[in-house]
Amino acid sequence: MTPEERKALMDEIIEKAKAAFVKEAQGDIDKINKLIADERKALDLSLAGKLTAGDFKTYEEKSQAAEAAFKARIDEMETKMNRLPLEDPEKKGTVIEGAPEYKAAFYNMVRTGRLVLDDKAAKYIEERKALVSDATGQILIPEDLETDIYRALPNLNVIRGLATVRGTRSDRIRRRSLTEVEMGWGKLELGKEVVETDVTPSEAWQYVEDLEGLAKIGKDELADSDVALESIILDSFSRARARKEETGFVVGTGHGFEQPEGILNGTTITRVTTAAADAIAADDFLDLIYAVPAQYRRNGKIFVPSTTELAMRKLKSAVELLYLWQPNVQAGQPATFAGYPVISQEDIPAIGSSGSCDVAFFGDIQAGYRVVDRAGMTVQRLVELFTTSGMIGILVSARCTGGIIRPDALRVLREHA
Repeated sequence: MTPEERKALMDEIIEKAKAAFVKEAQGDIDKINKLIADERKALDLSLAGKLTAGDFKTYEEKSQAAEAAFKARIDEMETKMNRLPLEDPEKKGTVIEGAPEYKAAFYNMVRTGRLVLDDKAAKYIEERKALVSDATGQILIPEDLETDIYRALPNLNVIRGLATVRGTRSDRIRRRSLTEVEMGWGKLELGKEVVETDVTPSEAWQYVEDLEGLAKIGKDELADSDVALESIILDSFSRARARKEETGFVVGTGHGFEQPEGILNGTTITRVTTAAADAIAADDFLDLIYAVPAQYRRNGKIFVPSTTELAMRKLKSAVELLYLWQPNVQAGQPATFAGYPVISQEDIPAIGSSGSCDVAFFGDIQAGYRVVDRAGMTVQRLVELFTTSGMIGILVSARCTGGIIRPDALRVLREHA
């Protein structure tokens, strides 16, 4: 398969994936419409005196809970749609020619150090070599195992699960940005005045960085079944990669240091300063939230470390002395502060930990931050380094990055000096 044919196949898979997600969402849309209709009917009955206030409230709470669950599912689907698809949704279980043969050869190589490819496996790996650069001694991970790793990452990585995610087959992608465009009502041919915008283009590159992890496995353990070895690679490297990615997406120092561009790195995002040093107040978070334009506040979330989260839970309103923190009774949903979800992120510095520093951020991560994955994770078997200890080194290499694409969608809270 030529690179052009491969691209055409991927484009086809993307369109099918989008269609599958739309079909999946339609059932939820029908349920929501029915709930809204039931709520309106309940309202009419209540106004006519045929329904008690308590019964009407039950209808209303049921509808609101369903709408919240529907929104969460749509957000999840949208994130999935932006990820690099590695399988055809209409052909689940379809075996790619040469894939089983290559998978068997791959695990045999990891166990014994010998890569023996038959004709089918050799053809399979030849078609995928374009995904790898400077990979001497490195062997591509089978595609189904790579897919499982990508599926596990959003559940282990907060930022990846919320950000815009796209795939690439090159070492860098061009990042273009424009000042926001303004629009106006009316047709030009009817004499309406066109709203002109001074569009200022800027251009930069977003580079894909290398991320590597090393596991040492006993020789006896490597003699076990393929399933055991597959679970070791999937579980261990998914967790290790998720932890390292999360740190890079939040405090990464950029391409000059071979890291992603962290949200708290540099001065791209506007800072809001706390009123006092070594302390946090409710007004600080209100200032942070309302510093973000309204269009991005709708999907905004507050990110703080656990120590700051504890301080937020103790904040009370000045008059009623009620806690401003609202725990969410719905399983799997975060607590809220001032009506916005609060996400714990441990790479953010704690209040009072190091003088004036960034201690929280708020905004629409999906609109403001982009994660880029380059397909083609590889494995290298290292023997000589650990011979005396009876261990075999398994070096897994992946390539990804992250970067800010819309600074206006985010704001950072900085501790007062």
